[in-house]
Amino acid sequence: MTQIWGIVNVTPDSFSDGGRFFDPAAAIAHGRMLREQGADVLDVGGESTRPGSEPIGAEEEIRRILPVIEALAADGAVVSVDTYRAETARAALAAGARIVNDVAGGLADPQILEVVAEAHAFVALGHWRGPSADMYANAAYDRIGAEVAAELRDRTEDALAAGVLRERIIVDPGIGFAKAGEQNWTLLRQLDEVRRLGFPVLIGTSRKRFLSTALGEDASEQRKDLATAVTSAFAARHGLHAVRVHDVASTRDAIAVMEAWEGWG
Repeated sequence: MTQIWGIVNVTPDSFSDGGRFFDPAAAIAHGRMLREQGADVLDVGGESTRPGSEPIGAEEEIRRILPVIEALAADGAVVSVDTYRAETARAALAAGARIVNDVAGGLADPQILEVVAEAHAFVALGHWRGPSADMYANAAYDRIGAEVAAELRDRTEDALAAGVLRERIIVDPGIGFAKAGEQNWTLLRQLDEVRRLGFPVLIGTSRKRFLSTALGEDASEQRKDLATAVTSAFAARHGLHAVRVHDVASTRDAIAVMEAWEGWG
């Protein structure tokens, strides 16, 4: 069964929600709503990773996310922290998070892997070739599926060397990160290269810019949520471990329809 990870952005400048949940109370309420809609995991982040965004520092990141993580974890929710900083990961795990979702896969702050190992936590290792401020500078591939898989293999090897348990490693091909337009569609078609690594696969397509290559540049948020739900259904059909989305309800429904069509019920 493909998990649905609901996104809780505690940021003033998210590309997707415009800072609607920057206030901790609003973020907590949003997380609770996503859980009611069927989210298996709540992925809480305090720094935007949109193209061109600038880092904010661990102190501010922790200030933003800690009250949200504490409240949602106290509810019994499975909470993931979306961070590439070891200091933030340590604070989040102490506050009740169970998963570290590192879009940089340990490259931005290698100590994050030791933090995960010490806490016996789960980690999602993202494919990454540089910070958001210069995201597309390294978006050059000859065989994108094979190259992403090879680079993710290196990330898993570093995690294992740091002491992270193999069964607690998830890999994320990093849709939209150092990948432009059609490269993302090609990578989605070549995800078997990533699956052959033998780790659960998480993908995040939600509301991302590349969807406009299919929908048109003027696509609304609602249309992108529908497109995201379709990619989620395809992900479930191909046996991927999890999808990370903003709109949980549409993705839940799309997966349910796919399962009914395929006779999985």
